[in-house]
Amino acid sequence: MKVQMRHNPASTVARCFLAGGEPMRVESGAMLAHSAGVSLQAKAEGGILAGLKRSVLAGESFFVSTFTAPPQGGWVDVAPALPGDMLSLTITPDRPYFINRGGWIANSHGVTVEGKWGGFANLFGGEGGFGLRAHGEGEAVVGVFGAIDVIDLPPGEPITIDTGHVVAYDLTMSFTIRRAVSGRSIQSLKSGEGFVFDFIGPGRVLLQTRNPSAFAAWAASVASSS
Repeated sequence: MKVQMRHNPASTVARCFLAGGEPMRVESGAMLAHSAGVSLQAKAEGGILAGLKRSVLAGESFFVSTFTAPPQGGWVDVAPALPGDMLSLTITPDRPYFINRGGWIANSHGVTVEGKWGGFANLFGGEGGFGLRAHGEGEAVVGVFGAIDVIDLPPGEPITIDTGHVVAYDLTMSFTIRRAVSGRSIQSLKSGEGFVFDFIGPGRVLLQTRNPSAFAAWAASVASSS
């Protein structure tokens, strides 16, 4: 699968080119269009229990759509629900990624995406304790709210990131979770920041410039006051 982006960065669409007979998996509802002859099958990937784990715990759809190209090849256009950018992550056997809730859009046939406990870091960050682990070999397409920042950390270099802005990270990295103001919950709340990741390189972290949870809270407050 080859991925080509257009309309980025505000309203990005990913066109996924497939060889003859090649399948790809897509989040339910993320397909915009596809070329003639591409077939579609929707099912609970990995069975009912895996589908429940992905939908209830990881915040993704129960069903996963599998698109398969005809013998002459084809393409599928996909996009996230929120306005923003997209990126194709290269997954290798020695470099799996954790993708936070709502970030996964599609993946190539050689990549397996399954529900995974992301630790209390995600739970405290308001994004839910579960996300998705992408492993295998191929491409995983992710979408973000706003623009994408890609941070490549050299060995030993630390960085602190608000949990609501983390989209995906290299699972070979080490990280911890803490209150934004260490040891002081009230001070963290007053600052407007809750919990943060402390990552240490080497590895890659993907950020989104807008926080979906913060936007949802703002939209709800505006709606309730109108």
